[in-house]
Amino acid sequence: MSTNDVGLTALVVDDELPALSDLGYLLGRDERIAEVITASSGTEALQVLDGRDVDVVFSDVSMPGLDGMALARVISRFRVRPQIVFVTAHDQHAVDAFALAATDYVMKPVRQERLSEAIRRVVVAQSERGAGGTDANGDAATVLEDETIPVELGGVTRFITRNQIRYAQAHGDYARLHTDTGSHLVRVPLSVLEERWGEHGFVRIHRSTLVALPHVSEVRMDHGRCSVVVGAVELQVSRRHTKELRDTLLRRPIGDRRPNGS
Repeated sequence: MSTNDVGLTALVVDDELPALSDLGYLLGRDERIAEVITASSGTEALQVLDGRDVDVVFSDVSMPGLDGMALARVISRFRVRPQIVFVTAHDQHAVDAFALAATDYVMKPVRQERLSEAIRRVVVAQSERGAGGTDANGDAATVLEDETIPVELGGVTRFITRNQIRYAQAHGDYARLHTDTGSHLVRVPLSVLEERWGEHGFVRIHRSTLVALPHVSEVRMDHGRCSVVVGAVELQVSRRHTKELRDTLLRRPIGDRRPNGS
């Protein structure tokens, strides 16, 4: 992979040649991009990735054959994965992009300033990889210090950050994310969130509940039953998870919590 000192190698994937050319041109104008490679299909993109290292893939979503989402799923199985930034005219895929751990989701027509922000996020993530080393599987760390999550609200895609989420509850293959201003249903299983957010202070307190320790203001014990207080909500801790929570809190003292926005 390239380093931030010499710039990023970017692969642009789009079946519409004018869009491919325009995005390649805009990326080439950014000093943080060292090289731009183009591919007009998902299959062609995989051929490029098979032959060389790429730092980030800017991919359209709606393409014939191997579309952008399918391409991202293939890339997610790479031992060392390039980052993914989706560039599309449709916002209905934003939640799916979150499930695939995309670094950003840019709407067409692409503005230079919005693309610049996407590149900034890629650079930050690249820096986090270098600082964080590898995970337990030997893969490069891919999670940003904070994460942006697309949510649907009244038919409009909006974005919240991970540190705004106080707790999450399972709803089948979905999860409901609770913030201090409301809740949002996303198409991601709670088990996936637990795996991705465990290192960021999220712990399982019940088979259907994941809580953010930085937002826990109180832990209560009543006749052997444990609960935690998050904002104005009291959440029950299952007997199975009580010991795990106690052990976690012993490793991370309650006084060390710093709820966001407090």
